[in-house]
Parts: sequence; structure tokens; C-alpha cells
Amino acid sequence: QVPLVESGGGLVQVGGSLRLSCTASGFSLDYYAIAWFRRAPGKDYEGIACMKLNEAGQYFLNSVKGRFTISRDNAKNTVYLQMNSLKPEDTAVYYCAADPNVCTGRRNHYDNWGPGTQVTVSS
Repeated sequence: QVPLVESGGGLVQVGGSLRLSCTASGFSLDYYAIAWFRRAPGKDYEGIACMKLNEAGQYFLNSVKGRFTISRDNAKNTVYLQMNSLKPEDTAVYYCAADPNVCTGRRNHYDNWGPGTQVTVSS
């Protein structure tokens, strides 16, 4: 099990920005594909983006393309999700997930998950 932890969530106004972080204390993320998902109240999980070491990010959710950016800081053992131009419909719990091999936006593919961080966008 990979001990993932998300941080950086909070309350933000429409049009604002947040940067979420995903890290694992005492555990290297170098050899894992790290994905971001979200789950809004009453809705299913949505795969947002994924990134493997030394590769470009892959984006799965059309509604965030051009507004959200995934990145990795290997020295800090952290994967980020920069979220700009936030909208009320971005309100959700955001999760990071890890897989040793594959980047995918399919939730059932991942066995390692963080507890999530709440993002609330107020209008």
C-alpha cells in the first residue's frame, strides 16, 4: 500500500485558483503513475489527469482541460494539480491514486488512494 495524502483543498470563490498536492511520507512515488480523481456529492468518481515519471500528463476530463494542470516535483516526492478559473461545478472531494504501471482515468484500476481533500467553489 502506498500511503498517499492529499492537501491544498479549501474554499475559493468562482474564478479563483488552488493547488492540490499529493505526497507519500517515507515512500517514493518515482515509479508510480499518479492520478487525480474527484467525486462531487451524489455523483460518481471522475478521472481528471494522470502523470508518470518523466512523461507528459494525460488529461481525461474535458471540462477541466485548459484550466487544470498536473505536474510532478520529484525532489519533493509530490504530484500537484493546479486548478485555475474554478467553477462551482468543480466542487468535490479530490483524491490522488497510484498505480505502478499504467495511467488511466478508470477508478477501478487503482488500489492505492489518499483520503481526499475537499474543494468548495462558491459563487
